[in-house]
Amino acid sequence: MVRACGLLTGQDKPVALKSISVMLSINEFVAGVSATLNYENEEKVPLEAFFVFPMDEDSAVFTFEALVDGKKIVAELQDKIKAHSKYEDALAQGYQAYLLEEDACSRDVFRCNVGNLQPGSKVALTLRYVQELPLEADGALRYVLPAILNPRYHLSDRTEDSCLDMKTPIVALEDLPYTLSMDATITSQHGIERVQSNCPLHPILYHGNDKTSAQVSLAEGHKFDQDVEFLIYYSEVHSPSVAVEMGMPDMNPDSLMGDPCAMVSFYPDIPEIEASTACGEFVFLMDRSGSMQCPMGKQDRTQLRIDAAKETLILLLKSLPMGCYFNIYGFGSSYEAFFLESVKYTQKTMEEAVERVKLMSADLGGTEILTPLQDIYRGPSIPGHPLQVFVFTDGEVTDTFSVIKEVKFNSKKHRCFSFGIGEGASTSLIKNIARVSGGTSEFITGKDRMQSKALRSLKRSLQSVVEDISLSWDLPPDLSVSMISPEQTVIFSGQRLIAYAQLTGILPDTEAVGEVCLKYKFQGKSFEEKSHHSSSCRKVLNPNQRLGLQRDPSKR
Repeated sequence: MVRACGLLTGQDKPVALKSISVMLSINEFVAGVSATLNYENEEKVPLEAFFVFPMDEDSAVFTFEALVDGKKIVAELQDKIKAHSKYEDALAQGYQAYLLEEDACSRDVFRCNVGNLQPGSKVALTLRYVQELPLEADGALRYVLPAILNPRYHLSDRTEDSCLDMKTPIVALEDLPYTLSMDATITSQHGIERVQSNCPLHPILYHGNDKTSAQVSLAEGHKFDQDVEFLIYYSEVHSPSVAVEMGMPDMNPDSLMGDPCAMVSFYPDIPEIEASTACGEFVFLMDRSGSMQCPMGKQDRTQLRIDAAKETLILLLKSLPMGCYFNIYGFGSSYEAFFLESVKYTQKTMEEAVERVKLMSADLGGTEILTPLQDIYRGPSIPGHPLQVFVFTDGEVTDTFSVIKEVKFNSKKHRCFSFGIGEGASTSLIKNIARVSGGTSEFITGKDRMQSKALRSLKRSLQSVVEDISLSWDLPPDLSVSMISPEQTVIFSGQRLIAYAQLTGILPDTEAVGEVCLKYKFQGKSFEEKSHHSSSCRKVLNPNQRLGLQRDPSKR
């Protein structure tokens, strides 16, 4: 059964959307988003509705509210089974009830059962979340607000627990009768050089002598017919920074939210050193499932996902170093390899592979990536040529967690570099298979940055990584620190590190200076970077905004 994002009925019919308003706050590398969507039940009968929305893997929802005919309901965190029982009891008695839960097979999609909507009921759904923002090849920070009603997912018929999957549109976005209002505040301790967008903007207002703050808003009448994208260029993007957020002492003393939290961001300017030109076994996994036959996005109907993936793969094939080894797998419900085992890269083998890639089509049915991955991992290693796996997929896998677990289990023998193809690719799958293996991820949504992203991943696969990463803290007396986010073991040139820590003890009333030091080794040489901060930096973050916490993808 096909279903879109947004507020929907059990019969797959969308509840009428009236307006969307978004407030955005970007501080250094983290965005806080508050989005309100207004709906109205225009039917003459009550509706049981549910709200489906896509989230980036690096996001964390901290508030979900519903305002129904003037009555506010705020979501609470409860045991899953108990919450389901309470929801069913409330519906049976005719009450309003809301149930928000994470998809069982992927962390980047959420579903909220909104319950009974009476005829004429007006519903305002407010979602607040924080999100770490990725960096582009040129150092720009990239924020994307997905078109929330962009019909990207549908109920999966392949597994009982997974409620969502990719789909083609059921309604043209240009025909939707609503517009989007959006206001953004961007702040950086080191200044903002410029802000660009793919959508018309009001004149940008900068504040402070060093342009440490900027006010950005969309021009009136903007149709939400595409993702809204901001590219933010900071003046000193490589300068480390620290932000401290005050805790909530009235909460349970053992609660994470009770103590202050610190966010430390480092973007080391790692020197680029020429890697070995004949080192590596490169195995490319190309998604050939039926969904790869869909267009890249609503604004690029002429190019199919399979064609964009093939272009990217051909570019990489032509850029491999002579003397390495390579192989190509196509996968769907089944899989097939170009060669029985990886072959040496020569002009002849490259040209043969390029011609075969051109003949590839999206004709292998469903998306089963786990089996070909296991086949690759079972293969013999080639001495002196570490395994580098490149994955191209639009993200329609049955069980994201099983794939991530398999990649992590084999992380000692390879690095995985992943490409999400087209709008709606699973950020949970694409980001985590790269993260747990020490690789990097990219998303190909258009031709504008496809080449630079592809070559950036290849360049990183040829690099030695930064090793022996450690953080040390020098804090005022009566303060101690414990790390919250998982340890990051590798960094590539052009990659950023964000770490979260919980501060325990008493923050001084007077301004006190502390220090965080990042140490690492690269090519046998030791490096360190330091960030100084004072107790006054606690005001850097909005007190209503909770810091997003990175999650270990191996734990559910």
